[in-house]
Amino acid sequence: MTAAASVAVLRGDGIGPEVLESALSILGSCLQVRLREAKIGGLAIDAGGDPLPEETLQICQSSNAILLGAIGGPRWVKPVPAAEGLLRLRKRLGLYANLRPVRHLNLPTPLREGLARHADVLVVRDLAGGVYTGTPRSEQAHEAVNTWRQTDEQVRRVAHVAFKQAAKRRSRVTSVDKANLLEASRLWRRVVEEVATEYPSVQLEHRHVDAMSFELIQAPHRFDVILSDNLFGDILGDQAALIAGAVGVLPSASLGDGPAIYKPVHGPAPDLAGRGVANPTGAILAVAMLLEHSLNRPDLARIVESAVNVTLRDVRTPDVGGKATTREFTEAVHRNLSWLRWAHTPAEDETETTASSEWGV
Repeated sequence: MTAAASVAVLRGDGIGPEVLESALSILGSCLQVRLREAKIGGLAIDAGGDPLPEETLQICQSSNAILLGAIGGPRWVKPVPAAEGLLRLRKRLGLYANLRPVRHLNLPTPLREGLARHADVLVVRDLAGGVYTGTPRSEQAHEAVNTWRQTDEQVRRVAHVAFKQAAKRRSRVTSVDKANLLEASRLWRRVVEEVATEYPSVQLEHRHVDAMSFELIQAPHRFDVILSDNLFGDILGDQAALIAGAVGVLPSASLGDGPAIYKPVHGPAPDLAGRGVANPTGAILAVAMLLEHSLNRPDLARIVESAVNVTLRDVRTPDVGGKATTREFTEAVHRNLSWLRWAHTPAEDETETTASSEWGV
C-alpha cells in the first residue's frame, strides 16, 4: 500500500484560514493526503514572537508540498513584519522560481473579451536575485539605497524552469528585461540565450519590459511563458491579472530545491475576515497547481480548473460581482467537480491513494 503524500497546511492570517478551508475540502475530494498543520505569519507571532517558528520549518521541510493561505495585516508590521515568515521560508527551502498561471475565468475584464478569452499565460519569475534581495540596502531621511544583484546561476535555474514549462505548453518563451540600460539585464539576456540552446523545440524571444507592458495588454493571446526577474516579473504578473479579471482569483507556486509552496496571490484582506464572503478561487486553483507539480496528478488539476471555470459562470462572491458566500461558492465547485470526475475515465494505471491526517502545531 502506497503511503499518502503529506501536505503542510499554513492557514495564515486574515481570510487565509477561510479560503484554505475551502481549498482543503477540494483537495480532499480529489485525493486523500496527510495534512500537517503549522503556524506562520501573524498567527505565529502572536503565539511565540517569530513569524516562522522552527517547528513550522521542520514540518514544511519534511512534507511533499505546502499549502499557504495569506500572511500579514496591520497588526504585525513592527518590530517584525508577518510577511517575513514567507520570505524566510522560501529561502530556507531553496525556492527560486515563482509560477503564476493566468487565463480567462469567465469573469468581467477590462480587456476586449475576444482577447482575454483566448489568452493563456504563465509568468515565471526569479525569486532568488534582483532588487528585492540585493545588498547593500538602506533607508535614511534623505536617501535610500537598493541594490540590483543578479548572478548567472540564479538566471540559469529559473530559465530552465521556464523552458521546461514551455515545452509542455505551446513551446514559446518571452524573456523580459531592460538590457538596453541595465547591466544586470544584459547578464540576464546572455544566460537565457545560453539555456535556450538546450531546448531547440522551444522558441525564444526577448522584450524590454516597457514594450512588454504594452503588448501584454494589446495582444495577451500572443504569449505563452513569460520569463523575468524578481521585480519585472512581480509587476507583469499583476498586470496579467487583467486577463482573469482580478488579482485575487489567481494562484501561484514557488518551486526550487525543497517542497514547493502553493498559495493564492491575494493578501490577507483583514476587513473581510470572518464575514463569510472571501473568494476562495485563488486558493482552490493553488490546489490544482499542487496536484500537478507536487503530486504528479495533472489529470486532477485540469478537472479542478474546469470545475472552477464552470462555477464562475453562475456563482460568484461579491468581490467579482456576485452574491454568493464563501461556502456557497465552494459547494458549487464541489458539485461541478463531482460531475466532471464522474465524466472522467481514469487511466488503467491510476490507483487509489491511501490517507491519514496529522494535526501538528
